[in-house]
Amino acid sequence: MYHFLMPGFLGAHDKFTRLFRNPIEKQGDAGRQQQLRQRVLPFMLRRTKELVASELPPKSEIIRSVALEGKQRDLYETVRLAMDTKLQEEISRNGFARSHIMILDALLKLRQVCCDPRLVKLDKAKNVDQSAKLELLMTLLPEMLEEGRKVLLFSQFTSMLALIEAELVAANIVYAKLTGQTKNREEVIAHFQEGDAKVFLISLKAGVQG
Repeated sequence: MYHFLMPGFLGAHDKFTRLFRNPIEKQGDAGRQQQLRQRVLPFMLRRTKELVASELPPKSEIIRSVALEGKQRDLYETVRLAMDTKLQEEISRNGFARSHIMILDALLKLRQVCCDPRLVKLDKAKNVDQSAKLELLMTLLPEMLEEGRKVLLFSQFTSMLALIEAELVAANIVYAKLTGQTKNREEVIAHFQEGDAKVFLISLKAGVQG
């Protein structure tokens, strides 16, 4: 975004990677992180809903906990224990600050197992066909649509959106889908806002870009 708005402000991509990205992400350099924060802070503006759309009602948030069961729970525990062993070895060998990539990878795999085991590229996940979140979603959706609601569904994983898409097709639910690969964004958005689509599948990356 800064390269688009203020070309050259953070330097060339290779220079930025050398001075900031690698020291911050790979070495845990707090000094460089603070230096980058101070450089971009004057150009960042955070506006709340109350400032830009005061007529909207307060946001209501309902958190639903979903318990993993059966094979999905067993897979989660298997992945958790395996990654815990790898992380302990990595941290003892390279230290916590230099183990960020593996830590993020472990968290990613655990999140994928929780969403749907089919997202995990592991042999142990191939025979697991349970997805507590997807089952709950397909239980809640029909009830919400019967009330005349339109539903936005966000996910970081486009592969998860593809799985939800298949369920919507099977349930004859009209939907629109927006990912980073979508070319006709305006048409897709209009299909949800003004057309027959009741559910809007949106990848988080595409939503931020929009």
